[in-house]
Formats: sequence, C-alpha cells, structure tokens
Amino acid sequence: MTDEAAGGTTARNEDPLTTPASGGEPGTPLGEGAGGGTAQASPPGGGGERPEARLERAVRAAEQALIEFEIAVETFRVEVENFSRLHHQKLGPMYARLDELDAQIAEARAVQSGDPEDLRRAQEARAAVMPMPGVDELFHDWMDSDGLSPEAASMLTGQPVRPPKRVRPSEEVRRLYRELARKAHPDLAQDEAERERRDEFIARVNAAYGRGDEALLRELAEEWAAGPVPAEVRPSESEELYARLEWLSRRKELLALLARELEDSAIGSMLRMAPDDPDRLLEEIAEQLLAEVAGREAELAKLVQ
Repeated sequence: MTDEAAGGTTARNEDPLTTPASGGEPGTPLGEGAGGGTAQASPPGGGGERPEARLERAVRAAEQALIEFEIAVETFRVEVENFSRLHHQKLGPMYARLDELDAQIAEARAVQSGDPEDLRRAQEARAAVMPMPGVDELFHDWMDSDGLSPEAASMLTGQPVRPPKRVRPSEEVRRLYRELARKAHPDLAQDEAERERRDEFIARVNAAYGRGDEALLRELAEEWAAGPVPAEVRPSESEELYARLEWLSRRKELLALLARELEDSAIGSMLRMAPDDPDRLLEEIAEQLLAEVAGREAELAKLVQ
C-alpha cells in the first residue's frame, strides 16, 4: 500500500481507536489514550460535564479515524484488484507462452536423453501448462453419489424436474401439530405484540408439519412450554460506549491485517515498486517476458534441430 493509502493513515489513526483512561473501570479495551486531548479528565468545576461525555468524544474520534482507515484500505484493495486484472490481461498470454515453451523444451530433452528423470520433468512441465479440471470441478455440486442431480439433468436435457415426493405426516406428527396449534393459535393473543409472536411461531410449526419433521415439532413444543424470551436488559450508557470502543479497536486490527496481506501479496508488492506509474511497470515486465520468450524459443530451436 502506498504511504498515503496505508502507512500514513495507520500511523495517524492508531491512538483514536484505543480507550481513554477509565479510572480502573472494567471492560476497558487496549490502550489508554483516545487521540489528542479528548480523553483527559475535565478540570474541577468545569461546568458539571457528564461522566460519559469524554467517552462519547473518544468514540466519535475513533469512529472518524476508522472511517478514514477503511477508506485507505479499500482504496488500496481496489488498486490491487485493478492492477491484478491488467496484469493478467497484458501479461497472462506471455506467461502462458513461457509455460508452453518450458514444456516443449523439457519434452525435447526427454526425447533426446531417454532419462526417466527427464521424462518426469517433462510430464510435470506439460501438466503445468493447462491442467485438466476434474469432474467435480466442472459440475461443482451438480453431482451426488447417484450421479447428476435432477436439477442438473433437467438443465442438460431440457426435461422438467420431477416434483418432490409428498410427505405424509405420521400420527405422532399430526398429534404434535394439533396440540401446538391449539396452544399457540394467534386468536388467543391478548394484545398485538402477543399476536405477532404467535403468528411467527405458528408459521414455524406449519413449516415443520409440512415436512413431517417430528423432531422439530418436539423442539417447538419445548420452546412454547418455556414461554416467551424475557426482555433483554439493556447495558448502561457507559457500558455501551466501552463496548463500542472495543468493537472499533477490533475492527481496526482486522483492517490492519487486511492491509498487511494486500501489501505483502505479489501484486501489492509490485504496486509498491511503482505506486505513481504502475502502467510503466507493466511495460517493463512485458519487455522482460518478451526477452525470456525469445530466449526459450532459441533454446527450443537448438533442441529440435
């Protein structure tokens, strides 16, 4: 990544993604500073600032720093992607030609020497030119243990797919269904919220019954017997702010890891060699490859004379 896109941004954004000094409060993320003076305690008699105010400022600063860092990482990711595409388009045929020449040279040497080791090298070189995909790679998940799936066979033959067999629920499935329907029917609701809960639950019961899924119906019966999930206890404002800072810090660590992977990749390393003129770099590599192709062709010509 260029200094502007990665290195500089990383350095500038390091501190805002850490938590201000918390006076020993639990849940404090990595670090003690929050960027600049935003994390400093208010002086005595400073107008009665809320205790959470400095935490809020730290969160806002960390959010802005993370946004800038994300922009820098994404910008570099797009640059790497675009350069990779150009690299493949412009240089891919040359690499393919070199592979083909290497295979022909190895095969010619094997014919001349008859050495088993030369023959092995020739086979490896030929396999590297255009490896044949396996059947599973061609059809991906179109095939199962019985051969082509019905959907794949339909696409290849134009024949309609047979509808799935109808499921006839067992007596126990029907009993469970009727019992749940009676207990959870939406008409038994006392208010709108309860009606919505029952509607959602009955929809799941109906789906399980339609599949004849006895195990799931038993699970749903246990769920209904346990009653509604109690309302979630919301954390305090301070707890929410600390949790937000922790999330921002973790997010920045993930982005930093992605940035390092991009920079260390083959294409990223090439971009770092010529960040201001990557097109010129492609031209230079193309010239080198053309010279290699000419050398391989000359070598092959001597072998097949």
